[in-house]
Amino acid sequence: MVRIVITGATGQLGSELQMLLRNVGEKECFFLDRKQLPLDQIHLIQDILAMYQPDLIIHAGAYTAVDKAESEPEMANLVNHVASEEIAQYCRIHGAKLIAISTDYVFDGTSAVPLAEDAPTAPINVYGQTKLAGEQAIQKWCPEAIIIRTSWVYSAYGNNFVKTMCRLMAQRDEINVIDDQVGSPTYAKDLAVAILKIADAADWKSGIYHYSNEGKISWYDFAVAIRDFRSFDCQVKPIPSTAYPTAAQRPKYSLLDKTKIKSTFDVAVPNWKLSLTNMLAAYLSAEDE
Repeated sequence: MVRIVITGATGQLGSELQMLLRNVGEKECFFLDRKQLPLDQIHLIQDILAMYQPDLIIHAGAYTAVDKAESEPEMANLVNHVASEEIAQYCRIHGAKLIAISTDYVFDGTSAVPLAEDAPTAPINVYGQTKLAGEQAIQKWCPEAIIIRTSWVYSAYGNNFVKTMCRLMAQRDEINVIDDQVGSPTYAKDLAVAILKIADAADWKSGIYHYSNEGKISWYDFAVAIRDFRSFDCQVKPIPSTAYPTAAQRPKYSLLDKTKIKSTFDVAVPNWKLSLTNMLAAYLSAEDE
């Protein structure tokens, strides 16, 4: 029986993986949250992992508070870089496989074409810098690892843009949303399905891969689609990034090229509209229960 450890178990992706792996008989899964595997307690990581003796680690845990990272760079680096290095070292020593989740924030956002895996990295905020350092540490210590960069993640679980928009639109007559940051959102359930397909693939092919839903939109476009699906009576007004200053800079262009992951692992990549529909249906169903 394959033994799998999933870090970040209560996050958006971790929660979706839990739902998909609940009743899978041929896998023994251990879902570790920040209490069971404190990624900021570097000296404990390898000993804790050794207790579970995983064949595969899906490393979804991270410091994801993008703005807060600007004032907590040491903590962000500890969790996103140094902890990832420890996990990679464990995998190298014990022969475990590793699938690690990274981000579009490793790029500077100045591209005009979808970003391939070999596009130059140049993060413009602390979060992106620490995630890139984590990627590099993983590739150094565990070159057989698979790293999946994703963007604009949302889910029925946790805090995210979709749930925030639903809350604000129910309360307000008008909201402002940035229209000059372009990319594609990622429904965490779709990403979880892709990860499990890769984990089960007969041929393990290491390297960096990109995954987000298909389509090119702005945050404003995304907000309008959420409003229309929920039939909120709320005006959504487009604004530039300069009108909504944040502690951390965001890339203006985050559209990821998914050609490699589709051709290598035959992974399905749904369009963002279909995925948003599926997520909101699941979210509203859960709310009604």
